[in-house]
Amino acid sequence: MTPAGSVTTNANVEASVAGLEAIMDRLEQAIAEETAQVRAGRLSKAFDMENAKIECARLYVMESERLKTSKGALVPAALDRLRRRHDTFQNMLRMNLTVLATAHAVSEGIIRGVSGELARKQAPSTYSASGRAQAPSTKTSPPLAFSRSL
Repeated sequence: MTPAGSVTTNANVEASVAGLEAIMDRLEQAIAEETAQVRAGRLSKAFDMENAKIECARLYVMESERLKTSKGALVPAALDRLRRRHDTFQNMLRMNLTVLATAHAVSEGIIRGVSGELARKQAPSTYSASGRAQAPSTKTSPPLAFSRSL
């Protein structure tokens, strides 16, 4: 499946398109698995899929570039099939990015909440000149350390 050289004959075009589709199958499978793991809250398992995604993405880019250089040799049916496949792939990527962004926002909110609570508990209770309780300054809160192992 490693791309090499230019695609010129119909047999080479079909083989190259089939190779790209096989790479896309593996990439879609990795992305779908990552999305499922993140949704289930198993972030360490999702993180373990990084190398597989990177390798599939590298092969995908290489094979796509090889096909682009041979665009004139592409059979219209194969080109239409690839376009439909890419549309489906784009939708899958959008969903994956939405899930990842949601997980990021939730985890950031949790970290900010914990940090704010710790700062509030460690700050002395003082009153301002008007007699009202002063809120602790967010700029003087101590740093927050946490373990990245999940």
